[in-house]
Amino acid sequence: MNLHTVALGAALVMSAAPSSAGAALTECRVPGIRNSVLCGVVQRALDPARPAGTVIDVHYVVVPAMARRKLADPVFLLAGGPGQSAIGVAPQMLGLVSRLNNRRDIVFVDQRGTGLSAPLNCADTRREPLAEQADPQRQQQQIEACRTALLKLPYIKARADLGLFTTTIAVQDLDAVRRQLGAAQVNLVGVSYGTRAALEYQRQFPAQVRRSVLDAVAPPDMALPVSFSTDGQAALDAWLAACEAEPACARNHPALRADWHALLRKLPLAAAAAHPLTGQPERFVLTRQMVLAAVRSALYVPAVAAALPAAIGDAARGRLEPLLGLNALLASRKGVQLAMGMHFSVVCAEDMPRAAHATDVPGADFGTEQMELYGKVCANWPRGDVPAAFYTVAPSRSPALLLSGGLDPATPPRHGARMARALGPNAVHVVVANAGHGVMAIGCARDVVYRFIDAGDDAAAVAVDAGCLKAVPRPPVFEPITADAPASATATGSPTPAPASR
Repeated sequence: MNLHTVALGAALVMSAAPSSAGAALTECRVPGIRNSVLCGVVQRALDPARPAGTVIDVHYVVVPAMARRKLADPVFLLAGGPGQSAIGVAPQMLGLVSRLNNRRDIVFVDQRGTGLSAPLNCADTRREPLAEQADPQRQQQQIEACRTALLKLPYIKARADLGLFTTTIAVQDLDAVRRQLGAAQVNLVGVSYGTRAALEYQRQFPAQVRRSVLDAVAPPDMALPVSFSTDGQAALDAWLAACEAEPACARNHPALRADWHALLRKLPLAAAAAHPLTGQPERFVLTRQMVLAAVRSALYVPAVAAALPAAIGDAARGRLEPLLGLNALLASRKGVQLAMGMHFSVVCAEDMPRAAHATDVPGADFGTEQMELYGKVCANWPRGDVPAAFYTVAPSRSPALLLSGGLDPATPPRHGARMARALGPNAVHVVVANAGHGVMAIGCARDVVYRFIDAGDDAAAVAVDAGCLKAVPRPPVFEPITADAPASATATGSPTPAPASR
């Protein structure tokens, strides 16, 4: 399994040079955003304990409010991953908060280690031959090579510097952006790993948070490689049961569960298939990790998971392109590629130290291989300091809206429920039964988020009505049209485009 698949999931072209710290914002353009925006940069010490040491530039983009009399509290969008560029996903995310942009500035900050902010990028391996992607030894070599390359970056002066990209330090950069913009308070909208950053910002700067929206809640106390096995297994089991309970799926795929287990028993398996991104025919060894990565990736988006029954059936009979294609469908989306150096710096410091004491039971199919892979990486990765208080979430003094997808294989409702209890009476937890990883792009969710943030007082925010999300349906099972059958006889539904919620 490529380590990229554990992530919680664009180039920037400026019309002028970025501003220096403390200077006015500079007009610029971001591909995918129609109008010009404002670009800024704040200079930050790489190591907060050594303010006179290495300095890095933290870049951000402000999409100005459209109204002449705008409100003073901007909306900060916090990206997922860990390792995703907030500026890189700005074009997709902006549409989800367009109503808020009428009267509020929308701010996208590239967290340190991502995008334009002292990035810790590794080589993009998505187009490498499948045989190399399936080889754990090759993966380990690539990671070792990446770490060696990162140590030669001009802003990395010592090996320990790679440990200075933790969430705790990163949210201090975020607050420096707030201060530079002159905002007394901000509204936080975090997605996936961005919810962890939002919780840590709120822990350190509670008075500066007006409202927070946590979509696909990834708490600080979840040990990612362990919980992903548990949660991925739960999502897979629920999906298999749902197919058996749905007449059309059960009729068209009566042996789905048997096909799935038969496929796993065959692995590893010498195979041949076209590379899903290059189209080149290849021969390789299909591994258990590759199959689980493809299934888990599809489960992120229910509309994509709707094609799994046909893909698994084909794979069990030797045709692998549909299953491999589902994995590539999400991995190739714009903005999904992560800064893997930053990803490891966060996970190795914040998650792996807790993995040995995690109470989650690994999934029967997903097992412990993912944790073992991360264990090997983190054994040699510089580990930053994480304060004990990082893992403790206190009652929130401001309203918080938590959104969870009932079908989410990465951050299911159990994590959101735990955080809602910790945040106390100001927290509202909304579970959308038929949503996957990320809720904001689904149905009326963006309107719920708008009403929550726009509410004039805290009581009205906490009382936000999210009843419209109960009507979100589960996508029907997709059946490919075959040459020997009419469409009406072979299709019980078709997937819709994947929401840009990550």
